[in-house]
Amino acid sequence: MMAWQDLNAGEHRTEFHGEAGVIEAIVHIPENINDGQIKAVAVCCHPHPLFEGSMTNKVVHTLAKVMTKLGMIAVRFNFRGVGKSEGEHDHTRGETRDLVAICEVIKQQFPAAQIWLSGFSFGSYVSAKAAAEVGAAQLISVSPPVGHYDFNDIAAPGCPWLVLMGEVDEVVSPEAVFNWLAESPERCTVIRFPETGHFYHGKLVKMMDLLKSHFEPVVDAL
Repeated sequence: MMAWQDLNAGEHRTEFHGEAGVIEAIVHIPENINDGQIKAVAVCCHPHPLFEGSMTNKVVHTLAKVMTKLGMIAVRFNFRGVGKSEGEHDHTRGETRDLVAICEVIKQQFPAAQIWLSGFSFGSYVSAKAAAEVGAAQLISVSPPVGHYDFNDIAAPGCPWLVLMGEVDEVVSPEAVFNWLAESPERCTVIRFPETGHFYHGKLVKMMDLLKSHFEPVVDAL
């Protein structure tokens, strides 16, 4: 594993090791990483592997990019069986364990840094499943697939939870998501995207601006 503190700003390919073997990843290094301590590392999870989801997904890339702009290291990776990541799709079980393994490496490299988890669609379910176990400081769920997976079975993450949802999503039912949020005991903050489908076509700049505005005060307070 490379020493991330020694890397120049930008994107760098790397790999982790999970129970199924190699996990292909890209680490995003912010500007001026050597000017101060890294206070948080964000891990971004991609949509469903069986429907062409990968770490190159534009929503996942947007999540990683905005976290880097906020001064964090960001990591996006391919779930098992995708790209050069070894193993086979495991219906969120093995994927969750791989995410936990990545977070353990991050804790070794940056023991004083917070871990932020984010995910898009399938990746939002996996990251929500892992949040409590890894002690996530923030959880960001983009288009959580309520109705496809049971979010009520997930342990309370124990951290602030931000949900982004398009109001005309053609893959995940917006009504199901908003009903779940209304009934959830968790204190989720919701950002609704009018006239927006599942893949946020034409909305990624808006997403980046909203996330940056939402989290700038949080980062400043670290």
